[in-house]
Amino acid sequence: MPEGDTVLQTATRLHQALAGQVLTRSDLRVPRFATADLSGRTVLDVTPRGKHLLTRIEGGLTLHSHLRMDGAWRVYAPDERWRGGPGHQIRAILANAEHTAVGYRLPVLELLRTSEEDRAVGHLGPDLLGPDWDPGRALDRLLAAPERPLGEALLDQRNLAGIGNVYKCELCFLARVTPWLPVGALPDGALPRLVTLAERLLNANRDRPTRTTTITSELRTPPGPPSPPSATAAPGATAATPAPARAPARPRAPQPVRVQERLYVYGRARRPCLRCGTPIRLADQDDRPTYWCPGCQSGPIP
Repeated sequence: MPEGDTVLQTATRLHQALAGQVLTRSDLRVPRFATADLSGRTVLDVTPRGKHLLTRIEGGLTLHSHLRMDGAWRVYAPDERWRGGPGHQIRAILANAEHTAVGYRLPVLELLRTSEEDRAVGHLGPDLLGPDWDPGRALDRLLAAPERPLGEALLDQRNLAGIGNVYKCELCFLARVTPWLPVGALPDGALPRLVTLAERLLNANRDRPTRTTTITSELRTPPGPPSPPSATAAPGATAATPAPARAPARPRAPQPVRVQERLYVYGRARRPCLRCGTPIRLADQDDRPTYWCPGCQSGPIP
């Protein structure tokens, strides 16, 4: 699922393939821009802004795209087979002598003046992976609606740009609150820590091929049968001095096993929580699948 970290990786790949090169082919397969021809123009740079991509082109033009849930840009060598999906899902083709960039299933694709980029991205809050990152501004925007559920507030790109549904669920778990808890109901100091953690998590994943929020393997105790009562005497007891009466033996705690998981809760419905073993729950929040642990996270639930 594209979020700020994966969009940054996409921008990096596109920039390496296209920037500084003259386009030999362009094909924008959306009705409004189907006749636009960018061939002969040089690509200047490809810049991410939150979950948006801005491909700036010679002549003061910007190709703005957004991946949303399942859009993707793929880069191919001249003789390489295109494998991003069937041809009818292609929305954009940008090619030079060395590479071809193909945009699949792009729900947003528009050509605009570079001077008018704010029309597409000016509403965004501070970018968690951008040079404009400002935790204070992000905090102020989140606190502007204290009654709003935390999960919805984190997904609102006007507050802070780059968080998607995966990070929403993971951040709420790490904050030990449910995504339905109002922002204003968070414990003192929790929201500033959460904003800081969001920036750290996205930066930690900016170059990783697979998103990871579990910094280390968690120790999880698997269920096991109770141990039988011990038949050994108590320390110091002899045949002449019988052992004192003992309480019924308690089940021996199973030895923890090390389990490597990349995410704490997202995509793990009905599987045991890595921290407490409680089955992870799943419900919709604003039409998005939302995962949480009822044992670790406090707050309202649907």
